[in-house]
Amino acid sequence: MVDANDMPGHLIRRLQQSAVAIFHQEVEGAGLDLTPVQFAALDQVARAPDIDQVTLAGLIAHDRTTITGVVDRLAAKGLLTRTVSKTDRRARTLHVTQDGLALLARVRPHVEAAQAAMLQGLEAPERDEFLRLMKKALEAINALSRAPLKQV
Repeated sequence: MVDANDMPGHLIRRLQQSAVAIFHQEVEGAGLDLTPVQFAALDQVARAPDIDQVTLAGLIAHDRTTITGVVDRLAAKGLLTRTVSKTDRRARTLHVTQDGLALLARVRPHVEAAQAAMLQGLEAPERDEFLRLMKKALEAINALSRAPLKQV
């Protein structure tokens, strides 16, 4: 029997727990109120204004139910707005507000510091290889996810 500490699923879960803790430590330590998922959503909308919630969910690999709550919280904080789509009245397009853009500018250095801290035990070439292998592994199992990453 393989020890749990040698199983990829267990190690990935532990890495995720640490990654979230590091993110919160960096961001909250700077006096900012943003979760990793909220950052990913806000950042993606800033990069692709006028996307709808379904597209956003696919671009950051989150299910539709979760993304609705994320967008609701970002809108309540005044960081995002939703407007009726010009092409589909049932859909809402998303836009980052000026406050949202200002928060992104303030939080990015802390997010980058968190990313570096997550891989601090690896040398630069190891970090590159680790990221390459994670992407390769994820690509191979993406379709098995409840919320697969979707490229637009």
